[in-house]
Amino acid sequence: MKIKPTAAMLMLLAPAIFTSAGCTSKQSQSTTADKEEIFFADPTIYAENGKFYLTGTRAGNPQGFVLLESDDLENWSPARPDSMILTKGNGVYGDKGFWAPQIMKHNGKYLFAYTANEQTVLAAANSVNGTYTQAKADPIDGSEKNIDPFIFVDDDGRSYLYHVRFDNGNFLWVGEFDPATGKIKEGTLQRCFKNDQPWEDTGAYESAPIMEGPTLVKLDGTYYLFYSANHFMSEDYAVGYATAPSPTGPWTKNPANPIISRKIVGEKGSGHGDIFTDADGKMRYVYHVHYSDSVVSPRRTRIVDLNLEKDTATGLYNITADPASVIRPVRH
Repeated sequence: MKIKPTAAMLMLLAPAIFTSAGCTSKQSQSTTADKEEIFFADPTIYAENGKFYLTGTRAGNPQGFVLLESDDLENWSPARPDSMILTKGNGVYGDKGFWAPQIMKHNGKYLFAYTANEQTVLAAANSVNGTYTQAKADPIDGSEKNIDPFIFVDDDGRSYLYHVRFDNGNFLWVGEFDPATGKIKEGTLQRCFKNDQPWEDTGAYESAPIMEGPTLVKLDGTYYLFYSANHFMSEDYAVGYATAPSPTGPWTKNPANPIISRKIVGEKGSGHGDIFTDADGKMRYVYHVHYSDSVVSPRRTRIVDLNLEKDTATGLYNITADPASVIRPVRH
């Protein structure tokens, strides 16, 4: 017999992703005590048919990923009765560390890239809020640790996997990718760039160099690779971008980096998210921030507008975040 979950049951299924929205920050919406703030780190939003779908890294059991849906980006509810679209178990790789997801549609199937056991993984479902599984529960590349996957499909149909590999720090890599096999094409893997801008390592939190959370968009033939730098526990965790004439580089970093940081949006630890476009064609970035000025976790979810201004001399867009537009999403 199927039992329809109650609100209380849903909260048990997906603990630690909501709380009372009682803190203040620069934002475009007001919150009330009867709404529960969302706690997804490394968040992503997928837009389809006038709806938005939000998931991310969360605490609690069962281990896996919760999916929420919204019509307005401010008020969210479970996208299916049990809220879980991927759960540790049969047909799923990994038993811990379910992080940094991405949803995309390719050849009529919904693909779900994520991290588990410090490996990148690709699962699939027949609907955006379906149950994502694998025919064979394997990572994309089990030869070494790699995390934070982002798959980009170019206009010519070629796909690329952007992700993070470890080498006395976290660094961005890209390889041509075959979604049908879920594997990186042999001989195509290469490192994107090194840590060489001052904002990428401010020293506010001692760690090896870190660049992570890649997201890529293509605008007027140029590739814009967004990423986060500094340790996620640093107050200076922030977002910048680099541009290139091809999906694999060579990359030129934006000299005005970072474009999202505590100095811009007013909250510490602001980073590691994803770009999406709303129904009006407005580009937005969903990201996380620290719980408070003194506590890192659980990290809070935020959404900010991105402004694009084309430089007539270079033909490139100068991309900035609008701090007055920040949304604090809540469970309605």
